[in-house]
This record gives sequence, C-alpha cells and structure tokens, in this order.
Amino acid sequence: MVEAVLIDLFSLPANLQNNIQGLLHNTLEAIEKCSSIHAPCVYVMCCQRQGSERKGEQEFLLPALRGFQSLKRRLEVIRAPTTAAALYTIKQRLDEKDLSIIKVILPTLRKDLMKVYIDHLFTAVYQFEFEDLHMVSDCENLQISDPQHEGQTLPSQDVALIRSEIQMYLESLPSLKGELTILRSSLIPDDIFLHGFTTRAGGISYIPTLSSCNLFSSSKRRDPQVVVKENLRRLANAAGFNPEAFHRVKIDHANAVCIMGKTEPDNYDGIVTNQKGVTLAAPGADCIPVLFADPVRKACGAAHSGWKGTLLGVSMATVNAMVSEYGCNVKDILVVLGPSVGPCCYKLPHESAKEFHRINPKCVRLFDSASPYIDIRRATRILLERGGILPENIQDDSITDQNQNITFCTACHPDKFYSHFRDGTNFGTQIGFISIKD
Repeated sequence: MVEAVLIDLFSLPANLQNNIQGLLHNTLEAIEKCSSIHAPCVYVMCCQRQGSERKGEQEFLLPALRGFQSLKRRLEVIRAPTTAAALYTIKQRLDEKDLSIIKVILPTLRKDLMKVYIDHLFTAVYQFEFEDLHMVSDCENLQISDPQHEGQTLPSQDVALIRSEIQMYLESLPSLKGELTILRSSLIPDDIFLHGFTTRAGGISYIPTLSSCNLFSSSKRRDPQVVVKENLRRLANAAGFNPEAFHRVKIDHANAVCIMGKTEPDNYDGIVTNQKGVTLAAPGADCIPVLFADPVRKACGAAHSGWKGTLLGVSMATVNAMVSEYGCNVKDILVVLGPSVGPCCYKLPHESAKEFHRINPKCVRLFDSASPYIDIRRATRILLERGGILPENIQDDSITDQNQNITFCTACHPDKFYSHFRDGTNFGTQIGFISIKD
C-alpha cells in the first residue's frame, strides 16, 4: 500500500500551467477517494521563485486544496528554489514518519529527470512508482506494482547538472550536532603522518541513528551516498586530506589485505600503502578501526577488526603486509585502536566466546554464561604482541594516562559515537583514517 504521494508541480509544461488548480484538485480527489481508510501522506512540490512571496503562492494553490478533510492533516506544500532542495525536504518528512513506499505523480516530461534525482537522494530502502499527472483518475492508479519507466535516458550533461545542483545544495546545509571533531593519537608522529578517528558530530545526516557525520552508505540504510560524500568532504577539509585520493576497506569481516598499487581484491578488511598523499580508512561502529604507522620506512595501513576479523588475525595480516611489501621492521610499527565497543557492553554467544577464551581467558568475562562479555581490544593486543609488535607501540584503552585515551566504548557514548550494537540496523559509521604527508 502506498504510504506517501508526491505531486510534482515544480516545473509544469506550458500547456498545463494554466490548469494547475484543476489538475491538483482532480489528483487529490482521486487520492482521497481511494484512501478513505488509510490516507497516505501527500506532498505537493512546487517552485519557490526568487522574490516570490510564500503567502501569494499558498493563496494561488489554496482553492485546489480546500475540501479534502481526510487529507488535511497529511497534506503539505513544499516550496524550494530547486528540485534538489524540495526533494531533500520531502525525504526528511518521509524519514520522520518512517515511510518507504512512495507514488510520484508528475508531468511525463519530468519523469526521467525525477528518476535521476531520486537515484542520487534515496537508497534501496525506498520504493517508488511513477504516474503521469494528467492520467490520475481512478483507484487503480494508487496500487503499488512493479515500476514501469518508458522514458529515454537523460543526456550525460543533464545528469551532470543534476549532480552539481544536489552537491551545491548539500554543501549549503548547516552542520548538525556541533563542530566536526577528530580524535588523534599522541603515538603516531604528526610530522610524518596525518591521521584521526571521527566522531558523530559535524555532518549533515539528520536521521537520529545516523546523525550527523555518518561516513557509510548501504542499500539497507536511509543515508544516500551523496550525503556520505558531503560528510567526507567536510571531514577532508577539516583534517587536511584530499577526498579524491581516499580509499576505505571493502568489509568482509575476514583478514584479506589490499596493497595499494596492486590488483584490488573484491573484499578486504586491511589496506596498506607507502604512497604519499593517499588516505586509507577503516570504518567502525563497534568493530575496531585500527591504524598502523611505520615512521622509519614511512608506510601506513588501516584495518577493520570486528570479532570475526579479530579471530582471523586481520591486524597482524596488515602488519605482515607492511613488512613484506615495504620492508618494515615489525618493531618499528605503531598501532592505534580507535573507538569501538568495549568489554563493558559487548556480548557473544558462548560458542564464539570459546574462541576468545582460547586466545586468553582474560578476553572473556562471565565465561560460563550463555552470552559472555568479550574484550576484542585485548584479544587484538595479545595477537599483535605475539606477532612481534612491541607492547609500548600499541595504544588502546589500557593507556596509563586516560586523558590520552581515544579507544572509547562506542556503545557507552551515544552523544559521541555510532553503535550497531546499540542503534540497530539503521546505524551510522565513524572511521579511522591515515596518510603519509607530502
């Protein structure tokens, strides 16, 4: 069943402009007739032209909006100077109400254009169906079916203009939840390396569990790639790296490592380089973002270490790649563990806990319970030390001076960090990043 209807009056063809009130009235009448029990939310999207008065536009549309009592509280007119601004505002309304099934009623000539906007501003969480504005007349038009799109593909220059419009609009949005904050380790020398761990402040993502500097998009979440890209641009500006030379791991929860400059694996949880100006990153929203730096051979790396990757030794796999590829001495490599779920909060089923108990019994608390508490940080340190990393070259939450601690528990600090464990499926993601300075 359709949950929301978007009526696009933003840029009507000349032959329809004179009949806008009649078109809108007929469309709303059809929606009300077919939705007497479960009235969908209705958003009328129109252009807020420069210098035009909001009141004047509202009075112009008012005659067509009168009389629709069942839709009255669920009908909103959205005015904006650009399609990107209007559609992003409507997306915010949909997300506030957790709506995902949307019918778009629009002039035929706008269909191809609208699809490009939607492809950029929405993810696969949402379902869209399109209907011609002048053809809405009966109840069948309000039933969800497989979307049919018969238009021609837009010319590449038109797509580029849409992308530019979206980017300009997103860049104009204010940062949420305060200033962008980057945590840095005193262990990694800042005269050679640029590095940091992000928090959740300073981006534009607005959904509560993703707000505000979310740095990962997927088909299961409501934050589109364009928003993540804008968050990354703001991070790059604040940190001082080039977002066009940014490479994050392709998570597989295993131990494969990508060597920059060589054939890229399909999936990998570690990445290393000795190229200057290339920023490597590992995400984390409970899993550990781990950074590696060798100030002697001037090489660096990043790894994503969840409980599976920890057991598979992804951190030592990243160290070994630096040793074999760049001639690093294991005793020169510095390792920093970023914000991640702590042993205070993280539980695993008993069978999985056994694997951590084998590494060291201190990695497990309440071992005899059905879901013991697990310390994936301690397990990571133990495996690194066994591999030859010096204890003093590892920074985690065991640091003596807690004022220098950056390995906070993500689940315990909802104001600072995202947490899959705490927030559920639609969670945000922070990252650890590192590069060799030019």
